[in-house]
Amino acid sequence: MDRAPVSTAPGANISGIRQLARLLDAAIRVPGTNVRFGLDAILGLIPGAGDVAGGILSTFIIVQAARLGAPRSVLARMVMNVAIDSVVGAVPILGDLFDVGWKSNTRNAALLERYAERPQTTRRASRFAVAGAVAAVLVIVVVMIALVLAIVRGLASLAT
Repeated sequence: MDRAPVSTAPGANISGIRQLARLLDAAIRVPGTNVRFGLDAILGLIPGAGDVAGGILSTFIIVQAARLGAPRSVLARMVMNVAIDSVVGAVPILGDLFDVGWKSNTRNAALLERYAERPQTTRRASRFAVAGAVAAVLVIVVVMIALVLAIVRGLASLAT
């Protein structure tokens, strides 16, 4: 069962989450452009450990969202955003460029703010996003299994 809407009381620190997201995703602007990046992209340059450190910092935003009462559907969508960032971010060079564009922490802060403003709409959209992601993963797995079977059949026909 989903929880009550995110607390908007003075003690609720959505603004702190927004500040952390900015530090991680958009603290530095490339001069002469609108391109911004943050600590997450910088940490991603450190092979292995940098992506882990960025993931840990991103997890803090999700934990804070849970403490503020965000429902499981919104939290699952937040985890999905960080997982995409972590998995693609681990790819050398391409992952570093992806970190500059994806901004999972900014997405998660905005998602939490949307939930605080429109809980039912955001909860429903998050459920659809998570269901869509699960369906996409299942399709990918089925396609991969079909490809493996086709390769095995092709190799078996060559051996005979």
